Amino acid sequence: MFESLTDKLGSALRNLRGVGQLTDANMAEALQEVRTALLAADVHFKVAREFVERVQAQCTGQQVLKSVTPGQQVVKIIHDELVRLLGEGSTQLSGARPLKILMVGLHGSGKTTSTAKLGKLLKKRGYRPMVVACDIYRPAAIDQLEILAKQEELEFFADRASRDVPAIGAAGLAAALAAGNDCVIFDTAGRLQIDAELIEEVKRLRARVEPDEVLLVADGALGQEAVNVARAFHEALTLTGLILTKMDGDARGGAALSIKSITGVPIKFVGTGEKTADFDTFYPDRLASRILGMGDVVSLVEKAQETIDVKEAERMAEKMRKADFNLEDFLAQMQQVKKMGSMQSLVGMMPGMSGVEVGPDAEKQMSRTEAIIHSMTPQERRKPEILNGNRRQRIAAGAGVKIVDVNQLLKQFQQMQKMMKMMKGGGAKKMMRQMEAMRGKGGFPGM
Repeated sequence: MFESLTDKLGSALRNLRGVGQLTDANMAEALQEVRTALLAADVHFKVAREFVERVQAQCTGQQVLKSVTPGQQVVKIIHDELVRLLGEGSTQLSGARPLKILMVGLHGSGKTTSTAKLGKLLKKRGYRPMVVACDIYRPAAIDQLEILAKQEELEFFADRASRDVPAIGAAGLAAALAAGNDCVIFDTAGRLQIDAELIEEVKRLRARVEPDEVLLVADGALGQEAVNVARAFHEALTLTGLILTKMDGDARGGAALSIKSITGVPIKFVGTGEKTADFDTFYPDRLASRILGMGDVVSLVEKAQETIDVKEAERMAEKMRKADFNLEDFLAQMQQVKKMGSMQSLVGMMPGMSGVEVGPDAEKQMSRTEAIIHSMTPQERRKPEILNGNRRQRIAAGAGVKIVDVNQLLKQFQQMQKMMKMMKGGGAKKMMRQMEAMRGKGGFPGM
């Protein structure tokens, strides 16, 4: 979402390299570019103006430390101001048990999906969540929540016969308490726009169930309109937090950068994809680092810890160290990496790689590689050298690819095995030259 902003901020900060001291003169042009970049990202004009003024006040006249360049010093100042803009302090939920969460928002913001995603996340944290269907208007809304709850093994409550939303909420709460659930999440109805009827219904439900958290689910692609929606809901319901959805899209990201400053309500969670696993706690410092092209190593490590089997990873590392790595091992490794998320999201977390576009072709290439290896017998995966012309033809037909694709995969795998043997023999420099050569030819699928 923030690729364009990252590129423009990077361009603005590069202009400060080689300067001995930060002054009004050498800061003016760079900060004008920063302001332009923020406005282009659909950040509220008032937020953009105040942001630049705060950065300028901190930068002007500062003596550049010998150990850093002016650009690095300004990056630090801008990073800290971005963290402040996105929301300092804790984004944790209330510690109440049972924890009652009321989900509100407009139609189409992803409220029902976010309800299931939040339930899944809290279940991983040790809660026993129940989701309560309080949307009686949207066709199949109850069925959608029930399917998602079943998929994630969450307790579910609905009353399809009733049209009294506060009564449904109260009955759901009573059912959760009776069943021993210590977390209850209420999925409410949305509208195409905010209206008095919607607000009044949610107010009555809130009075009946007395939630500990009132979370607004806002579409991150709406830009400044999401800020207006948040402000209207906050004035009516006193929100305790926000969930920004569709943060994996190509929108400009202005909502994330404006919403906390304008409403005063913290962003607590972000939806980063369509799957129920694509849902994370919001960390302002991590997002600020990603916007500035510094990556997000902490989140990358956390994803790896959640999805990758440690014993399997150690076994793989040992096989690679001994240069005893076959196609069966590569397939297992690729499948573990896929569990962590899309290639684009993983690349975005790597320092210096935020502007790199992976594109759909990389995902397709990984799927094609996976299909080719799946079409091999276990013996062929362990000993690729036995793959003659007839076997390769059979594998290509089974994977639905051309024989040239099979040949290319095997050739690149042979190059990878050579590099491992070099590493085993201490030829690291030679291996790096080989990797550079491979990168110029498109690299090894999935590397």
